[in-house]
Amino acid sequence: MTNFIRNILVKITGVGRCGTPFIQMEEEESRKRNFLKYAIELSSESVKQGGFPVGAIVVKDDLIIAQGLSNGKNNKDATSHAEIEAIRNASRKLNTRDLIGCELYSSMEPCLMCFSACYWAKIRTIVYAVGKDKLSKQHYEGLYPLNKINSQNNKKIEIIHGKDLENDALVVIQDWEQKNKK
Repeated sequence: MTNFIRNILVKITGVGRCGTPFIQMEEEESRKRNFLKYAIELSSESVKQGGFPVGAIVVKDDLIIAQGLSNGKNNKDATSHAEIEAIRNASRKLNTRDLIGCELYSSMEPCLMCFSACYWAKIRTIVYAVGKDKLSKQHYEGLYPLNKINSQNNKKIEIIHGKDLENDALVVIQDWEQKNKK
């Protein structure tokens, strides 16, 4: 369907197939894109602070509740990933371990530890920019399929790959890799 026809349908009916409002779908995509862009900006900040090129945020009710940088090396803490930091900060801010109704946005596909933390925190949606298939092996301990693991969970997490911002995140990662070549 062309945008022209789509716009006419919105003006006439306000809805698309199955009664889904077009405008709402476009706004949702734009909202997710903006949050993901911010997570990518945080990945650049993480690098500036001497960390790994990953940034993450936790969002609830369209508000950024918390953010995290990946500074495990500086903090001498193997669990100090951006997603974990964002979850910890959100839990402190909301004074709960259950982040029901929250979404996590990360510049990079979460590792198993971070995915598991999202599961235990009851985060409903994960949106990430760059998938592990686009990265060197130094970023992950194996090519485990998150979707397959998620399919076996009692409660599924919606996992969204924001492919249109993948190159933006890759630029930060590739710059970091160049500076840290041994």
